[in-house]
Amino acid sequence: MSEYKYKLDKTIAKEIQNLRNSNILEFGVRKGISTRLFLDHANKTNCKLYSVDNVDYSTMLDDKNWKFIKDRDDNFDNIKKQIPSEFDLIYLDTLHEAEHVKKIIYNYFNLLTQNGTFIIDDISHLPYLKNSKRTNFYCEINNLETFKIILEIYNNNQENFDLSFSFIDSGNAILKRKTMKNLNPSKKIVTREYSFKNIIRQILLRKK
Repeated sequence: MSEYKYKLDKTIAKEIQNLRNSNILEFGVRKGISTRLFLDHANKTNCKLYSVDNVDYSTMLDDKNWKFIKDRDDNFDNIKKQIPSEFDLIYLDTLHEAEHVKKIIYNYFNLLTQNGTFIIDDISHLPYLKNSKRTNFYCEINNLETFKIILEIYNNNQENFDLSFSFIDSGNAILKRKTMKNLNPSKKIVTREYSFKNIIRQILLRKK
């Protein structure tokens, strides 16, 4: 079993197990692994899957519960013309750059039903650190920046959604909608890590 498939089975499969008569929106088909997982569930529970990718996967599957849309995930007007107005689950696995992820969250979050789930793939930089088995500068930096920007969104939206993380493989962020309000702008996280008080604390700890 691939690491990606293992991650899906341990995280996303759990999130969809109670969905019935629901709409699912998937950004990024990626060899169809996640698509097949969603469709397997959809065909047992009368769900509908809508998949968006800028690579044409339209002939990959023939399934009455699946609609494929060939487009960029940030072509918002065109995509929203072709999908329902509500989803119980949205899964993002396309361009893993922080500002792009932020843009997608803010443009599609309002399509979630209350208690709906928004899952963002690739939020952990740990597998890509220098000298690791999968060392990759691009993935390390972009995943770390994505993790931080999701925290910044949550920092000003704690009343609007719950946030949890899985660090299996390259990780997932899981946002659970709590209210039907619009998201507030993200807010930078200001900590006391580099404060004078913490510098003194670190010096005292080293002396112990």
